[in-house]
Amino acid sequence: MAAKSKARTIIVRLISTARTGFFYTTTRTRQGSKLAAVKYDPVVRQRVLFVESRKTKKTEEVYGLYRNP
Repeated sequence: MAAKSKARTIIVRLISTARTGFFYTTTRTRQGSKLAAVKYDPVVRQRVLFVESRKTKKTEEVYGLYRNP
């Protein structure tokens, strides 16, 4: 039986460079370059640079981001 192929897109997290902890979650193609975008950060109420950080389960566990109620 053949191995399962990897998805064409991956989920990534765009983290604010203002170090507020605010982030956006988006998808990009697996072969594409890393994302960086100027977006609105509601914590500082300004447009700031957001850089890509791959969304991993380890990050979620360490920072407790996706807790189930």
